[in-house]
Amino acid sequence: MPSTLSRHRQGGAALIVGLIMLVLITLAVTAGFTLSNTNLKSVGNMQHRNEAVAAANRAIEEVAASLLLPGVDGSPSMAMPQATSSQVDIDNDGTIDYNVSIAPPTCVRATKTTDTGGSTVGVGGIGGGSSTSGSGLTALPDQYNSVWDISTTVTDPKTGTSTAVRQGVRALLNKAQFDALCP
Repeated sequence: MPSTLSRHRQGGAALIVGLIMLVLITLAVTAGFTLSNTNLKSVGNMQHRNEAVAAANRAIEEVAASLLLPGVDGSPSMAMPQATSSQVDIDNDGTIDYNVSIAPPTCVRATKTTDTGGSTVGVGGIGGGSSTSGSGLTALPDQYNSVWDISTTVTDPKTGTSTAVRQGVRALLNKAQFDALCP
């Protein structure tokens, strides 16, 4: 009879070991599933952030292209740049993906452009002094290299999350623009 008693004990032990292994496997699968979901959310968030930065860069490019455009008569712009907003459909599916708010660009600094000889340098590096001798040009108008700060806030209308992007833009100003726009 001792042989049947030991068989019953062994059968119970195998059942308990099997249940413990089943619980451990279930915990490992659950941990793996949770970890993969976390990674998927991280990648999705990074993709949304990159799309938001791309939308901000697109809006900044539009503002930079329109910064200090001359008037219809060709006269230089004297109007301070204004705050604008832009709606961006990043995937071209017909729905607005991001709203971009652009703060009014501000002139951070402006310096008078000069060449190494100290004379004024115009557009494209054309300057006064020896570089224009014999050309009939006596002097070029004052030119100023200005740096403008453009700040944007991008908002995703679906989630309400927002991202801020700032960029500096260089613009060449004449003396009148420098006096009016860069304090």
